[in-house]
Amino acid sequence: MRDALLIVDVFQDFEHEDGDALLDSFRARQPALRRALDEARARGVPVVYANDSNGTWDGDAPRLVRRAVEGRGGSLVADVAPQAGEPFVVKPRYSAFDHTPLELILRELDVERILLAGAATEMCVVQTAIDAKEEGYKVTILAEACATADERMERLAFEYAEKVVGAFVERGAG
Repeated sequence: MRDALLIVDVFQDFEHEDGDALLDSFRARQPALRRALDEARARGVPVVYANDSNGTWDGDAPRLVRRAVEGRGGSLVADVAPQAGEPFVVKPRYSAFDHTPLELILRELDVERILLAGAATEMCVVQTAIDAKEEGYKVTILAEACATADERMERLAFEYAEKVVGAFVERGAG
């Protein structure tokens, strides 16, 4: 089975209504995300990024990353930035599959299972998991490598992902 690590919406400035809570969670969980990235890269598992467009539709992923690095939480974000050759898709909606070339990229990489991490769990991460399952992928959400703006909603989202969607939620070491 070929895995891919999919990182969703970590490149942001945290300047929104839930920004403080999301940044606090990201700060606490970023080491697990870093470990997941390091492990994937060491094992040769493809790493793919999907990120909100933040209103800019020119496809300039390096600029999206630079803006996030210059914002609040910049050093945390910089530490999980893409390496050369790692695919990066810009997304318009919650799901990384919705109106993006992600499906094409994953099929080209011959991926069967997606290891999913990022922000925010209760929004973009779980919506991406739902669409991944609908596209026929096995899905493992790396809970410790996901940031949340609302821990109660995150618990509900994980429960929904497991019981309704059929995703596996890996808790513990990320």
